[in-house]
Amino acid sequence: MSGSIITCEDVCVAYGRTEVLHQVNLEIPEGIFLPFTGPNGSGKTSLLRAMLGLIPIRRGRIHSPFHQNTAGYVPQHKVIDPLFPVSVRQIVGMGLYPKRRRFRPLSAEQRDAIENALAMLDMAEHADKTFRELSGGMKQKTLIARALVSGPDVIIMDEPTSELDEQSEREVLGYLLKLNREQGKTVLMAHHDLELMRTLTSSMCQVRHGKAAIVSIGDGGPANA
Repeated sequence: MSGSIITCEDVCVAYGRTEVLHQVNLEIPEGIFLPFTGPNGSGKTSLLRAMLGLIPIRRGRIHSPFHQNTAGYVPQHKVIDPLFPVSVRQIVGMGLYPKRRRFRPLSAEQRDAIENALAMLDMAEHADKTFRELSGGMKQKTLIARALVSGPDVIIMDEPTSELDEQSEREVLGYLLKLNREQGKTVLMAHHDLELMRTLTSSMCQVRHGKAAIVSIGDGGPANA
């Protein structure tokens, strides 16, 4: 890892009069696999969305490279309407929208990028299926492929394995670890299972009581903080 890729300086996030994050200061190293953990309602998803610019911050500053190279964002698969008649290939292609010219057909390079992203997640044989035909694990892989198709350096995910069975969860997390370790992608994700995260990485961002801090999982601090 070579320096920080995202820096938060005294960041405060609020919904109306309720402040959910208070003076968050973080330096997130480039190339890290970093789960964001904490109780429901602690603000971990709000913090990730603030980094993406999806929600405004009340005070402070966030420095990131996303004005030059957009992050790949992976929401929970339930945010996509399963009745919307769109194929897996078309969903993955949506990840190219920021780089496409309006009303222009896909270039050969962009079509290749879609097929490569599908192949990377072992989804090529399912490319013509609709989203509603997929299992939960396949849906989440489709959204990861959509996030990867534009070639981001940072992938940010909101509970990427929520509602998945144990086997699907292992598969999805395995792909994310592979992207981190073999391609050097920075992987940030909200996750609820601290014990599982202990088996995957040596550090995490703990979000509690409106504060956030990167801690070592191995030193026993997270469990008692």
